[in-house]
Amino acid sequence: MRRLKVLTWHTHGSYLYYLSQAPHDFYVLSKPGRPPGYGGRTGNMPWGDNVHDMPASDARHHQFDCIVFQDDAQYEKDQYEFLSASQRALPRIYIEHDPPRAHPTDTRHLLDTRQVLLVHVTHFNALMWDSGNTPTCVIEHGVKVPDGVDYRGQFDSGLVVVNHLARRGRRLGADIFEAVRAEVALELVGMAAQELGGLGEIAHAKLPAFASSYRYLFNPIRYTSLGLAVIEAMMIGMPIVALATTEMATVIDNGESGFIDTRLETLVGHMRELARNRALARALGAQARKRARERFAIGRFCDDWDRALRQVTGPAPAPAGARHA
Repeated sequence: MRRLKVLTWHTHGSYLYYLSQAPHDFYVLSKPGRPPGYGGRTGNMPWGDNVHDMPASDARHHQFDCIVFQDDAQYEKDQYEFLSASQRALPRIYIEHDPPRAHPTDTRHLLDTRQVLLVHVTHFNALMWDSGNTPTCVIEHGVKVPDGVDYRGQFDSGLVVVNHLARRGRRLGADIFEAVRAEVALELVGMAAQELGGLGEIAHAKLPAFASSYRYLFNPIRYTSLGLAVIEAMMIGMPIVALATTEMATVIDNGESGFIDTRLETLVGHMRELARNRALARALGAQARKRARERFAIGRFCDDWDRALRQVTGPAPAPAGARHA
């Protein structure tokens, strides 16, 4: 089957990198100065030859097979500014990366059309959004980590990986991070981590090896989608400590592949136990790796996306790993 030409945006760099592992060509919109959302083929990702920089001003002069939107402004504004009428009539997919923010259960999704496939990245997101009459499916995350990177856990401290944590506040758990850091040793990495005394951003390709030295990954996020950093840590055999909210409650088996709870004092107790007991951390991490390989393999993710793209561009079976919301 022929490779498809897919036009999309650089909304979440890590997700775009994994999406680009699918066997198609991805044209990523860019603008001068590379403002947020228009980075094109940029950043520290090891992009493949199938990822192409596409100046927004040139997009209407090229041929594509499918348009993949990744946030509201792209759907409401960009397609009318950068695409021709015939391009706007192409098969379209909208990736919903987050659960609803305005109200957790009663928010109607922007889309209300039979002409666009709405892809939720977690079953929790699909459950919470009111997607109306729009056809929907769930394609769960898939990740890969560099060969030869394995969990070591020689440091007795935990690691937190969140971008712009100070700016994003309570939803991403800035206050939780501060409270827990007062009780146990934690290191913060990610974009602008220095604002909270962290180390700053670690290049995506280097993050698994960097993370492998820490005893566990702590995810302080209250309410968002399932973070790729959590899955990447699981893939190298790292135990996870997290709030038992959103999709996380289905990812971590409490006491088997890590610890989840809604009580901070309970989580802090588990962190102290992991700091004392490296053997326990290794055992939990081994189960986390097994779970991640079973559920979040990059091959399954790419197969699901290949089927979804072929479904909207022509007759094809529904994505094998996707479920209708």
